[in-house]
Amino acid sequence: MTNDRIKVLLVEDNPGDILLLQELLRDVSSTQFELTPVESLGEAFSSLARQSFDVVLLDLSLPDSQGLETFVKIDRAFPILPIIVLTGLDDETIAIRAMQEGAQDYLVKGQVDGNLLGRAIRYAIERKQAQEELRQRERQLSAVFNSALNAIVIADDEGRYIDANPSACELFGVSKEELLDARIADFAEPRYDFARAWQSFREQGQMAGEFRLRRRDGTVREVEFAATANFLPHRHLSILRDITESKTAALALKQQTETLQTIFDNIPVMLSFYDANGRIQMINKAFEKTLGWSSEELKEIDVLAESYPDPDYRALVVEFMQTADGSWREFHTRNRAGEILETSWANVRLPNGFNVGIGQDITERKRAEQKIYEQAALLEITTNAILVRDRANRIIFWNKGAEQLYGWSAQEAIGKNATDLLYKEATPQIDLALQTVIEKGAWQGELHKITKAGKEVIVESRWTLVRDEAGQPKSILTVDTDITEKKSLESQILRAQRLESLGTLASGIAHDLNNILTPILTTAQLLPLKLPDLDERSLQLLKLLEGSAKRGADLVKQILSFARGVEGKRAVVQVGHLLWEVVKIAKSTFPKSIEIEADIPTHELGTVLADATHLHQVFMNLIVNARDAMLDGGKLTITAKNVVIDENYAKKNLYAKAGRYLAIAIADTGVGMSPEVLDRIFEPFFTTKEVGKGTGLGLSTTLGIIKGYGGFITVRSQVGEGSEFRVYLPQIDDVQKLAEAESQLPRGRGELILVVDDEAAVQEITQTSLEAHGYKVLIAGDGIEAIALYARHKDEIKAVLMDIMMPSMDGTTAIRTLRKFDPHVKVIATSGLVSNEKIIKASGANIQAFLSKPYTLKDLLNVLHEVISR
Repeated sequence: MTNDRIKVLLVEDNPGDILLLQELLRDVSSTQFELTPVESLGEAFSSLARQSFDVVLLDLSLPDSQGLETFVKIDRAFPILPIIVLTGLDDETIAIRAMQEGAQDYLVKGQVDGNLLGRAIRYAIERKQAQEELRQRERQLSAVFNSALNAIVIADDEGRYIDANPSACELFGVSKEELLDARIADFAEPRYDFARAWQSFREQGQMAGEFRLRRRDGTVREVEFAATANFLPHRHLSILRDITESKTAALALKQQTETLQTIFDNIPVMLSFYDANGRIQMINKAFEKTLGWSSEELKEIDVLAESYPDPDYRALVVEFMQTADGSWREFHTRNRAGEILETSWANVRLPNGFNVGIGQDITERKRAEQKIYEQAALLEITTNAILVRDRANRIIFWNKGAEQLYGWSAQEAIGKNATDLLYKEATPQIDLALQTVIEKGAWQGELHKITKAGKEVIVESRWTLVRDEAGQPKSILTVDTDITEKKSLESQILRAQRLESLGTLASGIAHDLNNILTPILTTAQLLPLKLPDLDERSLQLLKLLEGSAKRGADLVKQILSFARGVEGKRAVVQVGHLLWEVVKIAKSTFPKSIEIEADIPTHELGTVLADATHLHQVFMNLIVNARDAMLDGGKLTITAKNVVIDENYAKKNLYAKAGRYLAIAIADTGVGMSPEVLDRIFEPFFTTKEVGKGTGLGLSTTLGIIKGYGGFITVRSQVGEGSEFRVYLPQIDDVQKLAEAESQLPRGRGELILVVDDEAAVQEITQTSLEAHGYKVLIAGDGIEAIALYARHKDEIKAVLMDIMMPSMDGTTAIRTLRKFDPHVKVIATSGLVSNEKIIKASGANIQAFLSKPYTLKDLLNVLHEVISR
């Protein structure tokens, strides 16, 4: 209906009846009607498809449809539309059947006036709306009934189910057909008195509670129910809910709550619940025990003010409590007795707005950490390598000494297999050592290990078994002392003793040979004078005898050169010129397949006191040996430079002394030498050359010459990679040359330099050199003295020259300590071991420069000038 206007669709094929009905509706004054006439059922369907109508007046006899079928078609197509059937007197029976099928009314043509027609239309619309609302409500109730999550059942007076929704079937575990064939008692437990309960329910009218429902498959469900008797006559409604899971969950929750309460009361950390204002609502026993206040006492006091009396400090605590992000922070907390405890706290915010404070008393732990820190500092200071392995042979501790000795940082070493990291391969000695330490608790001996760079080191190793609280083996503590240099020196001493013995023997043989050769040579020279008439053949034989005797005498001289050194006229020699002569000879005589490279800064090199002829012989011996080692070609490198040898380095070589040296290196890329050959090369008559191609006296003579001038020789060689002979000759002072060099070197302007070295000779020469070039110098003999001096002269010292290898406190530790005094201190580290540069940098010592000993005065002054100028 639109604005109280009723839209009527009239389906009538008789024009007279159409006019009559139009007139009748026009006469109705209480209601306005809008009548749309159509003459066939097809037209009616078309009109209903195009627009909506409030009611249909339907004649059952139409051109395209007759009888009751006419109503059925339009009612099925438009079920919510009210239909009034129009019929003649002879069709009244069909009209009544139409009403039985759903028509709202029927009117007999010719017996209708306007008011009756209008009233019939209004009533038809109202009845149809009421019917539709009822059907809608029924559908809604049916939907609620069938989709309800709770089980809904309806029973008769005998307790037999007559209706049930799907949830009920699921709860009872049967189909709807099976359920409607059962009684309530069929699902009760045997001991349940159903008859009595049913009677009580009928009398009371309502009942609610819980019971155990036994399903057909034997399983039991916990059920909560609410029932109403006679909600319809003789119909009884029950609503049931399966609470099996919720009861199980409730029981689990209760148990969990009890468990949490037990944990809360007994957990060995402090727990407190506090509101947004910081007021504590609940604490556990650990809180009471640690801080001393009970729950009742906390209600009467401001615990924050008591625990943190200083207002500024308390403000920091409150700020931390308000963050409640779960992070940990340490505080100094006062307990009830007034003692200051070291505590650690974290705060967590709960969904209800409350916070949980979690605290630990870490006083003892902090003391233990301090003790461990102090012990760790001692472990870091020691120069011994200390490591700990677990039972699986994995490294779990690695100190700075181990880093310095083996080259692996703690981060790299920890977690690695010790055997894989430190040995080329497992040996029976390692297995025996492990067995011994397990059985006896300790083992000690020498081991050959390898560094990160692949270098082999010899260590005096001490293993100690560490046990746990139960006395079971837990780990193995290993302390390694590097004795590589000691063993090398021992080897040098043994070699020197062997050479000395050979020299004594050779000297005696040479003396005897000289006694034998002297009369032979003299006789060979005298006979031609005594016997002038000798024939030519005899004279030739005497010449041959004389020549052989002289060669024998020369051989004896070589033996004596090895045994007693050399005799000759010594003079100041500029070695650079000699070396360039040797280079020239090599380039003109050696095969073209040998590349020759030289780095000989003649004007920078110091001078030596020696016989130039002897030195020439030394260098020629060495380059010829290098040539013979490169039969297939290679590279010969000759270099020379000034070096300073300190006491540390001198200790590694039997013949070395601290001081300034000229170092000449002759290196080849030839076949190299095995360790066994390398150990014997300076022995007289030892040679690897073929018979007739060498006497075995070249290197022994070379060593004798260099030792005679106070120098020494070092050799490095590896099979397949070549050899390097390094000749060290002590320098002499050359005043004129020193003055020229000084004029080209940078000078200081009175800056104060702290020189830290444990060698008195290095201290003296460094101080003299720096003071001669405009610097002031403070001397310290070790790291501890250096720290004390720096503390007193911090504002004056412009740079620190720090030796790394020192007793008491090594250079790396001293540098880190100085950084704590002054983060901007300028440090130049020095060491005789080039590998120490990497160790220093890896340790985070943060140095400005590194000088490798022995270094030249030029290197020292240039680096110092550069560092100070930064």
